[in-house]
Amino acid sequence: MSEIPGDLKFLKSHEWARVEGNGRVTVGISDHAQGLLGDLVYVELPAVGDEVKAGQQAAVVESVKAASDVYSPVTGTVVEVNSALSDKPETINEDAYGEGWIYVVEFSANDELNDLLGPDEYAELLEDDEH
Repeated sequence: MSEIPGDLKFLKSHEWARVEGNGRVTVGISDHAQGLLGDLVYVELPAVGDEVKAGQQAAVVESVKAASDVYSPVTGTVVEVNSALSDKPETINEDAYGEGWIYVVEFSANDELNDLLGPDEYAELLEDDEH
């Protein structure tokens, strides 16, 4: 199992959120999720300016095996997307917690971050899934 960065929060559906401190959150999918999906071939990005709601679909990642919705960890407005993924979706496979980020959202409700899992809780969730 890969190392889970300590600065991230997680949804149970395997999205991660990195709070940037300026009212923005960078969003991606976990290394575990990309491993389950296999080689990614397409990423459907949200558009800058899109309103996203916590727990609702904001993007889609497709692998040779399956398509998977990417849910937003917070409510807010998309302010940046990783357009490089359009040409190189496999970046998520190679660097899920770094260059493989999907989009950045300017969030409106700070308290939603409290509903997310910390790195240790997420690691426990993965362990429970394996049993």
